[in-house]
Amino acid sequence: MNTTLSLDWRSQADSLVIDGRAFVDGRRVAAGGQPPRPTVSPVDGRFLAELTACGSADVDVAVAAARRAFPAWSRVGAEARKGVLLALAALMERHADELALLETLDSGKPILQTTTVDVPGAISTLRWYAEAADKQAGELPAVPPGATALVTREPLGVVAAIVPWNFPLEIAVWKLAPALAAGNTLVLKPAEQTSLSVLRLAELAAEAGLPDGVLNVVTGSGREVGAALAHHMDVDALAFTGSTAVSRTLLEASGRSNLKRLSLEAGGKSSNIVFADTEDLAAAAAKAAFGAYYNQGQVCSANSRILVQREVHDEFAALLATAAAGYAPEDPLAGLGGNGALISSTHADDVERWIVRGRADGEVLFGGERREIRGSDAYLEPTLLGGLPADHDVHREEIFGPVAVLQPFDTEAEAVRLANATDYGLAASVWTSNLSRAHRVAGELLAGTVSVNTVDALGNTTPFGGFKQSGFGRDLSLHAFDNYTAPKTTWIQFG
Repeated sequence: MNTTLSLDWRSQADSLVIDGRAFVDGRRVAAGGQPPRPTVSPVDGRFLAELTACGSADVDVAVAAARRAFPAWSRVGAEARKGVLLALAALMERHADELALLETLDSGKPILQTTTVDVPGAISTLRWYAEAADKQAGELPAVPPGATALVTREPLGVVAAIVPWNFPLEIAVWKLAPALAAGNTLVLKPAEQTSLSVLRLAELAAEAGLPDGVLNVVTGSGREVGAALAHHMDVDALAFTGSTAVSRTLLEASGRSNLKRLSLEAGGKSSNIVFADTEDLAAAAAKAAFGAYYNQGQVCSANSRILVQREVHDEFAALLATAAAGYAPEDPLAGLGGNGALISSTHADDVERWIVRGRADGEVLFGGERREIRGSDAYLEPTLLGGLPADHDVHREEIFGPVAVLQPFDTEAEAVRLANATDYGLAASVWTSNLSRAHRVAGELLAGTVSVNTVDALGNTTPFGGFKQSGFGRDLSLHAFDNYTAPKTTWIQFG
């Protein structure tokens, strides 16, 4: 039952006891010789926990535990793995409010969002892959007479997963659910800023019956822990969600180590194209505000480039300003809506510098101000920039905050050209009442997901990932199993 509006979330937060130690081989552990790092909440600056700062030696221990656990877990059978994952989903549901509160305190997300979207979404994805575990079929390909060939999907072994701070629990489950369902073992590194919900998830997994060593969570910096995983000779695959710059370093590390399998979901700079024939412009504006400002704009597939046909440009801009007001920052623990805090004051500083540049080279159409709530200045108003040349950096660089840029266009060809004028290819949206145009434009856009008459559409059944410098490999759907398995041929000759 969702208790979002009935709980006193601030009192719950005040009484919460948080363990910041890593989780390795079935238990909580402190790092060997590394001092812990205090972690504070962007919500109000409160101290949350002493977070274990793992080093390369701690990574070695976690990888060794995963390696020991792999043979038994991979051979236990899909039905048994399904049962454990379903038991974990049930435990997550029982502890949903606790997980949501940890997620809000750690990341600054509104409690309304973590209780109704993030935690339920993670549970739904986990259940989906649990149910898929025993439904993966092999192949019986055509071969010459006198022989039989079987093609089976085999787990890769020890998988490392490095996940970001914008959707800590959900994206962790995007990686661990298919990896574990396929029979792999896992060493997961959450972001330093948002480790607490994933650490609690690992405890619940052990309670659900996941054997020791199958899921390990190592906390610490990307420079130390992430690099150790990337270069580790006993890690068979690495799944990553984060920046394009870090993706490049992981590619290099794979080449310099054991050529481990990589799946990389990297940066984005997605466009939302609104044609003048859009049937409901107000609905398009409401969705555009969601696509640009949801989760404080800290979304890799955020539709932050809003391209509007000139005939309706001014009307749409006014509608967007009204819709964006619903994403004004509020106290994340109040449970009343609005946006929460950005991940940190430092990150808010970085985003604010982009607003300053946009104001200097163009204009701020609405928003643009910093706010302080409960002693934290990690809050920014939803902001729309305009009047910038098409080649301005605001159109090209991933800002990762509640900042969108509005640009008019005249023709369909111009809209496609502007939308594709980016190094990224993660997502795009198209608004039109013309079905032929929808198909035509969607076909020309270089994006892993094109949403028509909505924005940023995704679900457990559809693959999520990008083209170009947005990376390769896919999360979600049955395609995610390709990240964690390889086809194996067994050829039996009878004559």
